Amino acid sequence: MKEGLVIRSTGKFYTLKEEGSGQLHNAIIRGKFKLQGLKLTNPVAVGDRVSFSVEEDGTAIIESIHERKNYVVRQSPRKKHGLHFLASNIDQAVLIVTIKNPKLKQGFIDRFLLMTEPYNIPVIIVFNKSDLYGDGELNIYNYLKEIYEQIGYVVLKTSVINQSGISELKEYLIGKFSLIAGQSGVGKSSIINAIQPQLALKTKTLSDYSGKGQHTTTFAEMFELSEGGTIIDTPGIKTLSFNHLEVMDAAHNFRELFNTSKDCKFGDCTHRNEPSCAVKTAIEDGEISELRYMNYLKILDEIENQNYWERIKDY
Repeated sequence: MKEGLVIRSTGKFYTLKEEGSGQLHNAIIRGKFKLQGLKLTNPVAVGDRVSFSVEEDGTAIIESIHERKNYVVRQSPRKKHGLHFLASNIDQAVLIVTIKNPKLKQGFIDRFLLMTEPYNIPVIIVFNKSDLYGDGELNIYNYLKEIYEQIGYVVLKTSVINQSGISELKEYLIGKFSLIAGQSGVGKSSIINAIQPQLALKTKTLSDYSGKGQHTTTFAEMFELSEGGTIIDTPGIKTLSFNHLEVMDAAHNFRELFNTSKDCKFGDCTHRNEPSCAVKTAIEDGEISELRYMNYLKILDEIENQNYWERIKDY
């Protein structure tokens, strides 16, 4: 049995890098793999370490997946009741967003952080296309930068056009195993090309008709950086939903809410209508961002609605 690293995932097919020799193998999986009983649309993730055998025709068969130190998983965009792996065994995640072209949906940031927080995965939030920002956009950036830095996230501002912030971002990537993620059209591939020009990843402009980003990357793939470090490029994310979570999962993974909740009267406080809620007091005192709290409430409503309809269906 050989061992290797999954460096590319294209649905049912994978590329493995064999440990030791570095030889690449085209691979498929044998049987079904599950994640804690959850249904996965792609049960093997880029970043997974696996054991595999090789058939006579040269096809590699993934026989088992080694224990993961962490993973990032989202609700499948195609199968409502399935989950989709973005990556595993990463040191950090880099979330690319932009305030303009396309317009920022700030709630997306908090939804992404809800995927990484359960494993304490550090996240660098990168506001790209800063060359397009006027005074209004800069005010928004400074406002959000203060919110996220106060709760422990790194926030950067970049522009591929004038190269501002690119070298700073690159320093965070050297020697690390990083997931690069973001919505379509935010310039993710352009940033990767600016950091590692040899990759020459394909890029697209925004759709002239819709003003929304077009998918350029269509599968997850790992790349090594010349100065050390590894990145995983992933397809643009349109939306993030959480049919696999419960209300308390969200309550425990908004970090500033969770840290404050120890002073709530009730141990299972959801920070909505419960009496003596320390979180609501902290919001009133300006110690917790009301914007983050409102995004938290929207996610709770969504989780409860999905769970309600699941119970009705099962009944």
